[in-house]
Amino acid sequence: MKPLKADFLILMITLCWGSSYIFMKLGLNSIEEFNLIALRCGFAFLLSAALFHKSLRHTDLKTLKYAALLGLLLFGVFTGIMFGLKTTTTSNAGFLISLTVIFVPLIYVTVFKKKLKLSLVIGVFLAIIGIGFLTLNSELRIYPGDFLCIMGALLYAIHILITDSAAKTTNTLNLGILQLGFAGAYGLFFSFLFETPKLPNTSEGWVAVLVLSIVCSAFGYVVQPLAQKYTTPIRTGLIFSLEPLFAALFGFVFINEILPFKGYIGAALVLLGVLVSGWHGSNKKQKQLAVS
Repeated sequence: MKPLKADFLILMITLCWGSSYIFMKLGLNSIEEFNLIALRCGFAFLLSAALFHKSLRHTDLKTLKYAALLGLLLFGVFTGIMFGLKTTTTSNAGFLISLTVIFVPLIYVTVFKKKLKLSLVIGVFLAIIGIGFLTLNSELRIYPGDFLCIMGALLYAIHILITDSAAKTTNTLNLGILQLGFAGAYGLFFSFLFETPKLPNTSEGWVAVLVLSIVCSAFGYVVQPLAQKYTTPIRTGLIFSLEPLFAALFGFVFINEILPFKGYIGAALVLLGVLVSGWHGSNKKQKQLAVS
């Protein structure tokens, strides 16, 4: 797979995840947080496993270990987002979760002691300013849920970096499927521990669970490892920074939320950041993290 195609797949994943905020809110109207994680990831795992059962038969121990770790991180990301949204504003949550675009290069530079290309640094800088314009309101208040959203962003940055490492040595299809199974199992365990697990009791709840399962999870988290094998983790984080833009787009289409003028400026800056980050990215070099 060419890096450009991998980036396009990650863009499609980001588009799907942009819709997840609306469906998470709908789902939480009828079931609790851990219960929703269990159903979302559990259904996604069962569907993916049924489609690719032949491949899963050849799963090795290394893939299983990576999947258990990635599933735990994914469970942590979902937990941070869902509980964070209960005690913070949607705009604050959107901005803080998008801090993944900063955490990925920071962790990479700290752990691997390498420098980033100037174009990547500029791209990250433009993206985070754009996300701020797109999501932050004039209050700039600190809410308890803000810390949970920051935790979710940090865990997802770690998830991206570990996925990049795992994709080099494991079957990425099996990895993507199994991480959903583990995330669903963790969700079910905590749901039994702190909640009363149940199925949605409204058609709205079922629609939310099915969209989150099939579109946002089965497609998104199975394809992500496949695509990340042919691009870089920092590039992945930058493309994921488009998520608030897509969330705003879905908000406009489905619930008539209109962006203020500064929101359009922010969207333009995020897009510019992603484009700038790809400068000088030939096919040969795009697979590297351009170390100086």
